[in-house]
Amino acid sequence: MMSSQPDRRIAVVVKGYPRLSETFIAQEILALEERGLALEIWSLRHPTERAVHPMNRKIKAKVRYLPEYLYEEPIRVFRGFLSALRRSGFRNLMAVFFRDLKRDMTANRVRRLGQAFVMARELPADVQHLHVHYLHTPASVVRYAAILSDRTWTYSAHAKDIWTTPDWEKREKLSAALWGVTCTAQGARHLRDLVVAPDRVSLVYHGLDLSRFPAPSETRSARDGSDPSDPIRIVSVGRAVAKKGFGDLIQALAALPPDLHWRFAHVGGGELLNHLKGLAQKNGIADKVAFLGSKAQPDVVALLREADLFVLPSKSASSGDRDGLPNVLMEAASQKLAIVATDFAGIPEFVRDGQEATLVPPGDWEALSNALNLMARDPAQRAALAAAAFERLRSDFSMEGGIDELERRFRALTDVQKDLVPA
Repeated sequence: MMSSQPDRRIAVVVKGYPRLSETFIAQEILALEERGLALEIWSLRHPTERAVHPMNRKIKAKVRYLPEYLYEEPIRVFRGFLSALRRSGFRNLMAVFFRDLKRDMTANRVRRLGQAFVMARELPADVQHLHVHYLHTPASVVRYAAILSDRTWTYSAHAKDIWTTPDWEKREKLSAALWGVTCTAQGARHLRDLVVAPDRVSLVYHGLDLSRFPAPSETRSARDGSDPSDPIRIVSVGRAVAKKGFGDLIQALAALPPDLHWRFAHVGGGELLNHLKGLAQKNGIADKVAFLGSKAQPDVVALLREADLFVLPSKSASSGDRDGLPNVLMEAASQKLAIVATDFAGIPEFVRDGQEATLVPPGDWEALSNALNLMARDPAQRAALAAAAFERLRSDFSMEGGIDELERRFRALTDVQKDLVPA
């Protein structure tokens, strides 16, 4: 007689869940669920933010948390270790781990092994494939757990993980994974250069699910900064970290001509937030700058709809960390908000200088200040560039194309053939 088995589930592994700065991951998980894929979420960390995006609340997948620090859950880790000892993959795993440890003698490396012990023991039997976001520490856990439990795995590479992970580690992880995707052409070229089979690395843009956003307003203020009672509204969204270039932005704002009337609002947390506040104070513009902290997406969208200009001065951090293609640029474009950004990382893959945005060299605060000044005074130019960015988003960067590709790949892994079983 004919018997069938249910589709296998996929474990999606992330560094932290939920996170306000990772709308692109939540968007992807929700869209794949809505396509009928069975998922569960494994996170290396518990959430640290109180606010949660509405789309995270729509995700039905069960969320499991690994012990962030091994000493916090010793019994759970010990059970994972005992289970690992009985597995056929244990010897192979330890050989790989000690090879890694010789090149990365850190407590972090040991922590990833302990988390892999726990994950391999606790993964349900119907989860036979692991998909990890980020090639650095999350991929270490997944690689170790996959070796130990004889499961397959794939990855999505993004930004920091590509540019700060050592080449030897990326090379070995890429070779061990079935395939991987990344969200910028620049990142894809870099990863393809590291592998023997470059066709196993694919470019898949996150895109934007426009159904989650209101249609852009048909009318936007024609402010030009000439009226002190109605200043131009400039906004930026992003974590206060070095690669976002917000220090350059504060300098650029401070250098704007005195006859230009403006206000600036920043949304996001981050380790450099207090430094930026001090920088604004030092430059005499604290009364014109508002640091709003982290906000859920509806609040961000409301701010974008009221603004005149969006700015994102991304650059390379001294650590090598850099952006990919920040989703917030697409969110700004979804509201037909004019964009000033840097010609850096994946940004020009979406908006091109003079066509959909004004782009300046990264790290050049004087060029940034000049661009802001010119765009602030020219509402017609802002409207033209914003309309072009909206059309590019709608035609070339909607979410559906990327989700189609991921769904196809995941279904190829999870579809189970019907077995003929004697009656």
